Amino acid sequence: MTPIAPPPMGAFPKLIGPNALVRMAFGGQDLTQLTQGLIGQMRQDPQDSGVLMDLATVLLCQGGDLAQQGLALQAEAVRRQPTYVVHHGSGDGLRLLAFVVVGDFMANTPLDFLLEGSDTTLILHYIDDLPPSAADVPDHDVAFLAVGESPQSARTLAAVGPALAQWPMPVLNNAPDLLAHLTRDRASRMLDGLPGVLAPVVHVVTRPMLVALAMGQLEPATLGRGLNWPLLVRPIGSHGGKGLDRLTDQMDLLRWLAQTANALADRSYLLPFVDYRASDGLFTKYRVAMIGGLPYASHMAQSNHWMVHYLNAEMDLHEDRRIEEAVWMAGFETVFARRHAQALEAIQRRLGLDYYAIDCAEAPDGRLLVFEVDTAMIIHDMDDETLYPYKKPAMRRLCDGFIEVLERATPSGEPNPGRRAA
Repeated sequence: MTPIAPPPMGAFPKLIGPNALVRMAFGGQDLTQLTQGLIGQMRQDPQDSGVLMDLATVLLCQGGDLAQQGLALQAEAVRRQPTYVVHHGSGDGLRLLAFVVVGDFMANTPLDFLLEGSDTTLILHYIDDLPPSAADVPDHDVAFLAVGESPQSARTLAAVGPALAQWPMPVLNNAPDLLAHLTRDRASRMLDGLPGVLAPVVHVVTRPMLVALAMGQLEPATLGRGLNWPLLVRPIGSHGGKGLDRLTDQMDLLRWLAQTANALADRSYLLPFVDYRASDGLFTKYRVAMIGGLPYASHMAQSNHWMVHYLNAEMDLHEDRRIEEAVWMAGFETVFARRHAQALEAIQRRLGLDYYAIDCAEAPDGRLLVFEVDTAMIIHDMDDETLYPYKKPAMRRLCDGFIEVLERATPSGEPNPGRRAA
């Protein structure tokens, strides 16, 4: 039987894409005119799912209720058409097929951001509980399972394995069972005891268990190994620090329970708090991308507060902290990566993925303090070059490293001359 030819690339909607749209929003551009233009295009052609998908992304950029509308539009676009194309540069380079799911910017590996500066064509193919078929997507050089761990993606990851095991082209991060197990509790157990690594064991607890702890009916140690005051608690499925709190005693827990009574899930993560303040009183958190088994600097943030996120650390306002980040990035390979080489190599051996990121710090005893490992952490090259001139070279190394891993995975294993130099 003659095999069915795959559909041509031009048969699928072409997107502006998440990278370009988020870059506009991140740069402070007013998206009103763009939004109105997309709405106008939809009125002219209500069946244009590509315009619908771009509009969904614009709404996601704006957060709040608009983001919820964006998710609804995204789901409708995928119902109409599950496959979309984003061209980077000339689009004459590598053809990368990404298996993705409906969701916000943390639902999938941020491939569109990682392809910045290349000539790659990214093919986004949305999957659900039904296995994907190579007959439904255009020709490609390599594929990537970009679905991140979340309660919403668990069924998809459970269903996709057999199809990807038989996929005709190489598939990176082709480990759906492992990806599904990168929950905070399971990941902490995978990393527990690795040489050079401190990964506090995360325990899943129910709200009644926390109530009993707050009322003095239970001691922390009865809820799991290593638990003692102070503790960290966060609702399962939360991101960006939502619901995350440090509890020093029962009164703190009572306050947290009252604040989250009607807002968050009935199950939470509970783990010991590790005080990782440096001698200057600042907490320093790092994001490291692991690409093809090698570490790359993504960003570093410092804060007076123990809960450090790059966006709330106000790095824009502190030149001294930006200087620290610049020094860290410039000497990353010879200083940080070398100091923690044993830990990073042990994590890579344990996970074995082609791509993931680590949020981490340095523990008081010098070990690598791991907060989270995930394939869907946001990594981008969008910061103001005036304030962050040192970031462009570091992110160029990271993105080029990612492209090189993709190229090595192709059947030829050869670099694609269409990829632009920095």
